[in-house]
Amino acid sequence: MTNAQEILKSVYGYAKFRDGQEEIISSVLQGKRTLGIMPTGGGKSLTYQIPALLLEGLTMVVSPLISLMKNQVDELVALGVSATMINSSLEFETIQERMAGIRRGDYRIFFVAPERLEDTYFYQFIQSLPLSLVVIDEVHVLSQWGHDFRPAYLRAVDLIANLTNQPNVMALTATATEKVQADLIRILDIAHTVKTGFARENLAIKIEKGLTDREKQSYVVDYVQNHPTDVGIVYAGTRKKVDELVDLLQHSGISAGSYHAGMSDGDREAAQNSFLYDEFQVIVATNAFGMGINKTNVRYVLHLAMPGSIEAYYQEIGRAGRDGLPSESVLLYSARDSQLQRFFIDQADNQSPDYRARELAKLQEMIAFAATEMCLQRYIIRYFGEEMSDCGVCSNCLDERQMVDRTIEAQKVLANIVRMRQLRGESYSRTQVVNVLRGKLTEKMRWTGFDSLTTYGILADWSIKKLNAFVDYLVASGYLMVSGEYNGLSISEMGIQVLKGQQSVSMREMTIREIAEKPEKFQARTKEIGGELFERLRQQRTVFAKSLGLPPFMIFSDRVLMNLAEAKPETIAEMLNVSGIGDKKADQFGQAFLAIIKAYVAEYN
Repeated sequence: MTNAQEILKSVYGYAKFRDGQEEIISSVLQGKRTLGIMPTGGGKSLTYQIPALLLEGLTMVVSPLISLMKNQVDELVALGVSATMINSSLEFETIQERMAGIRRGDYRIFFVAPERLEDTYFYQFIQSLPLSLVVIDEVHVLSQWGHDFRPAYLRAVDLIANLTNQPNVMALTATATEKVQADLIRILDIAHTVKTGFARENLAIKIEKGLTDREKQSYVVDYVQNHPTDVGIVYAGTRKKVDELVDLLQHSGISAGSYHAGMSDGDREAAQNSFLYDEFQVIVATNAFGMGINKTNVRYVLHLAMPGSIEAYYQEIGRAGRDGLPSESVLLYSARDSQLQRFFIDQADNQSPDYRARELAKLQEMIAFAATEMCLQRYIIRYFGEEMSDCGVCSNCLDERQMVDRTIEAQKVLANIVRMRQLRGESYSRTQVVNVLRGKLTEKMRWTGFDSLTTYGILADWSIKKLNAFVDYLVASGYLMVSGEYNGLSISEMGIQVLKGQQSVSMREMTIREIAEKPEKFQARTKEIGGELFERLRQQRTVFAKSLGLPPFMIFSDRVLMNLAEAKPETIAEMLNVSGIGDKKADQFGQAFLAIIKAYVAEYN
């Protein structure tokens, strides 16, 4: 009888499971309702695909986006696994044909959107099937505490629970805080949870601060030009910023495309396909782009502005380096970024007090992340309820600026916040606190009497940019707390100890850079990715991709090409020992790649 290990080798070409995969698969095969939490690029898809091939009945995957479904179906078919999808992009006749094929057993796996389950006809159809397993992908969206809450997911859960054929349920996500995890376990009645950690060892996280809009654009152009053989994603906050940056990149001779909600469905699909097929070196997009992208060779993700939450940020930077090779993310942060995110919160359809409080709290956590001097990856891991040692490769870990004692300045900020609250009986935002510290109270705030405080103008010699950064640092380090509709500042227990002289405050020397430095090519790149044989194999991959109408990474990932270039197999049998090459792909592509390797070896002997 075929087992999970045999399928892993024959279909996927791997000798060993990644951390957590085998435990999730075993739990599902034992019939336990299972929640899998694995980082982006950690191999989540494989944890339901292998059970689908081993279980007698069918597997239905509930997926949030059409592009995500198509991506996964194409990958499965390329591996030789029978799969299909049913969604709103298809004609009625095509849906009927695919449903007939599912009923005949032509497919082992089929993908649907959560809204499809609300269709009475389709719901009756799936109840008539030998359904063994229902997979809920990107499951964090069914929790109101999660990133990008989708009410249709929550409704789908009840429908799945009432299926008369009683399939087992598994759920998968890469972004779930402890609060979201608890929510998911309760909602889905999960029996077993497997969490492999959120750390991404191959991803260097960096933040560049204090840049103007023009400097940010120049930084992106320089960065992309400095990585001519790499593919990347740039996230911009608005459609206007997307279009401006694409024009600038194209005028700089860079093949760049745009993607945002203001484009037609056809234009968005064309842009996404051009990116998948490596026709664009870089795609500039709003956060509408990415969830459906399983492109493994994205080497960098740049953010022109700060996202609204750490969950959103973590998910977006997770699109870099999914093949495990060295990759980088850079956040170009300025204090104004938070204003755009507050605008998005103000414009949201859901204006309930609970929703606003949750979104404002997430935004404040993101602001604190941008200000912290802690290891950036460690900060994110802590946010998700875990711990790790410093990564050693993020911009904070590599920061060589001297540590400076800022206890006295911190005491001045903290004392000012205490006096403002004593005078007016409430907490005030960073903007108001900074205005008082600088002695720059606006006319409309004269009524407060803050200009009579002993702390008024106590840090008048500091620039507004420097003071904003310092207050953000005090929040990020836990000396200050932020709460309420207007992000009022109050002092924490740690802050009280600082005021009493029982604790000191140290931070790196504050240097507000006026002009962005030229971005350097990130470390360990040329050594670990590339080489002439790799490039020859990549060219052959492109030939196959074009002839089959598949994105190149679906033929072989960059990691597999690197493995081939290193191993230099001479036969198909030797090729099957290369990690990431299964039976079907060896049969389909093996001889062509072996010929290239043979020619290279003969040439260089």
